[in-house]
Amino acid sequence: MAPKPETLAAFEAAKGFMPLDEGLALHAAAREAAALRMPLLEVGTYCGRSTILLADAAREAGVTAVTVDHHRGSEEQQPGWEYHDTSVVDPVVGRMDTLPTFRRTLHRAGLEEHVLAIVGRSPQAAAVWGTPLGLVFIDGGHTDEHATADYEGWVPHLAEGGLLVIHDVFADPADGGQAPYRVYRRALASGAFTEVSVTRSLHVLRRTGLGI
Repeated sequence: MAPKPETLAAFEAAKGFMPLDEGLALHAAAREAAALRMPLLEVGTYCGRSTILLADAAREAGVTAVTVDHHRGSEEQQPGWEYHDTSVVDPVVGRMDTLPTFRRTLHRAGLEEHVLAIVGRSPQAAAVWGTPLGLVFIDGGHTDEHATADYEGWVPHLAEGGLLVIHDVFADPADGGQAPYRVYRRALASGAFTEVSVTRSLHVLRRTGLGI
């Protein structure tokens, strides 16, 4: 089932990079995973564009969407890089701060009460997390260090039958960075995951075994 028109409108109005077809695939995965009655977790919030879709699925199922981000921007969003946006720079401290924009995004979408926002670094949050997850969506930093830390930190919390979603998976280096692709290949090679669907750079895998 596709998101309601008002949810889609909020998604398309939100600042971010995910295209509609990948967003619809993420929403479908979130709806399926929410049936496990466990939280849905996203690593890499930015301004909340994809969070809207997870929160909508969580709302329908009566579960919580959890999103983890330090809100200081990933490496490619820093000054001088391709995805830098001066509108989300804190003028007082002179650093990226996407948290206020994220909060406005959720408020406009009417989804604030369905989201638990963890503001901090992913490995630190994963280290103290203790609840099984129905979905883990990896869309944080795209260096090997960050993508690997997100995978190793959060995938052990993914329940049997839960969904692992990885964004920006590009087999060809000419299309994008390779860290998410290497994490995706690692998941398949582990024998613990079976691929469910592919929508451009968005890959959905199901946990069908133990390990990472």
